[in-house]
Amino acid sequence: MALDTTSSAESAAALATPVQVPSARYRQRVLLLAAGTAAVTGGLAVIGALVLGVPLRDPDGFLGPGWVRMPAIVGFCLLVDVLPRAAWRLRAHPELRSPRGLALSVRDVAAARWPWRRLVPVLVAVASFYITYVGYRNLKNFLPFVHHGSDDLALVASDRLLALGNNPAELLHTVLGTGVAAQVLSSVYMGYLIFVPVSVAVALIFSRQLSHGLWYVTALCLNWALGAASYYLIPASGPFYALPWDFSDLTRTEVTGLQAALVRNRSIVMADPDVTGTVSGIAAFASLHVSVVFTAALIVQLVRMPALVRRGMWLFFALTVTATIYFGWHYIVDDIAGMAIGGIAVWAGAWATGNLRDPAGQRAHDDVEQGSNADDVQARRQGAAAR
Repeated sequence: MALDTTSSAESAAALATPVQVPSARYRQRVLLLAAGTAAVTGGLAVIGALVLGVPLRDPDGFLGPGWVRMPAIVGFCLLVDVLPRAAWRLRAHPELRSPRGLALSVRDVAAARWPWRRLVPVLVAVASFYITYVGYRNLKNFLPFVHHGSDDLALVASDRLLALGNNPAELLHTVLGTGVAAQVLSSVYMGYLIFVPVSVAVALIFSRQLSHGLWYVTALCLNWALGAASYYLIPASGPFYALPWDFSDLTRTEVTGLQAALVRNRSIVMADPDVTGTVSGIAAFASLHVSVVFTAALIVQLVRMPALVRRGMWLFFALTVTATIYFGWHYIVDDIAGMAIGGIAVWAGAWATGNLRDPAGQRAHDDVEQGSNADDVQARRQGAAAR
């Protein structure tokens, strides 16, 4: 997931450098785990819908439906990758300095940087991520129809044990306060909703090595699948649902509004699961916020991104963990389980995408071949036209 930070002074040289594209052997195996996870998770969601008589949903978010949001973000990142390079290329090709010339330059740069053998793995990764996520959200929606009880009391007891007899949320409220801290932690928690789709697109489009982006997306697919399984293993709703009075003094934030909406949606789904666009989204064990952010921070660390990025991700992780306890989304053991899921997903994703032995990519990767540059593409087109 290491980003291409080529400076403008070096961009001309970068434009002339052929991109690396996955070999046929790599393309055939690299996404097997991600696609398989998508098939299993999506298949279980379909089976669950048929057995329970609960319709499948494409969960909407405040950024719009996932089937629109994810391709739009990836498409925007592709434009950001191609357009500046195409515009810069005009400096070396005065004959292209016209609207039509710019369009031709965009076409050639896009063909050079994103040949099908490089683009197809990205599209498959995005589709696998989307299908797995939709399957995960629907499996989460089925929980109230499968489990009529919960293990919240046992998890409350575990919280008191791990916090030496104290309520961990109340400790945080006392130490951090319930005003400014609530607003800051709310921003961090809600920022996750933007972070996940954007990080997927950035990892796939701007990674120096495509295998790093595919590693990240594969790990995310495993996060969703393992997270859904953990919900069924230990059904729980979380402190804010089981002990709402512990959080009544918090300043109203976007998080408290979201929690109220989730409680309302769960009641609606239980009363009438056929209500359009409504899904139940309450589940505590394990914390997927923690697992996903831990996955991102760990991969950023392993691929040796710049120190500022690594520190920023670990800070985001620490604040996310704090927010889950502070707002009562999760118990302490939920966050511990989330870290375990994230670690397993990172390891399995590294194994599946060829990053296990050399995560930072210090050695030459024998599953990568050289592509062409935009001038090569233009020359081939002119040659074909001449013939």
